[in-house]
Amino acid sequence: MNLGIVTYNIGKDWDLDTLIANCEGTGFDGVELRTTHAHGVEVELSAAERAAVRKRFDESKVEIVGLGSAFEYDAIDPEELKQHIEGTKEYIRLAHDLGVSGIKVRPNKIHVDEGVEIETTLEQIGVSLAECGEFARDLGVQIRLEVHGRTTSDPVNIRKIMDYADHDNVFVCWNSNMTDLVDGSIDGNFGSLQEYIRLVHITELWNEYPWSRLFELLRQSGYTGFCLAEIPASADAIRLMCYYRALWRALAGN
Repeated sequence: MNLGIVTYNIGKDWDLDTLIANCEGTGFDGVELRTTHAHGVEVELSAAERAAVRKRFDESKVEIVGLGSAFEYDAIDPEELKQHIEGTKEYIRLAHDLGVSGIKVRPNKIHVDEGVEIETTLEQIGVSLAECGEFARDLGVQIRLEVHGRTTSDPVNIRKIMDYADHDNVFVCWNSNMTDLVDGSIDGNFGSLQEYIRLVHITELWNEYPWSRLFELLRQSGYTGFCLAEIPASADAIRLMCYYRALWRALAGN
């Protein structure tokens, strides 16, 4: 397994050169570029600018592991839903141009208070993901559904969404939420999503989440991808990253 960061939040204020230099200097091998952050890697980039960004990373020791969007597919309004799907497709094109293997999308909310059954929303998200996954497959880009949202982050609901999507180019980004635990264990929920996991977000390695067990399960599953630190910004970021990498290596057995 490899270690990287999500620019949310530790790298949100770093421009591209700073981001790469900080990752190279601390032994972080990859980055998920969350949209709206200071790195500026957005769909507005021209073809020449996209080529320049790709060249900059190709010449570095740091890989763009993914692009982190905020697109979601629960909207009741059909026009709003369409905007999220079309926005996702533009983001997929950006990932393709940058040579990035996947983009992160998310479920975020349900609308039972507005009279929409949760199962209807989960199905809508899944069907939308399938459309995006089909579009992305032709461009060599994976769709990665983050285990995210107050209700939708329940792995049981994520599995339902994946079943509704039923597409071989729609995967899961494990998000290391405390709600993964059932009776103190993540084994059952991990097992239900294991076949789909293509990216892993990790948080504060000092908290009560069963990190050693997560890394053990990942190794047992044959996972060789990235674990991406999604941690708060720090006034002493370089020192923090060095300590974080050392602790991750100890916990993950790397």
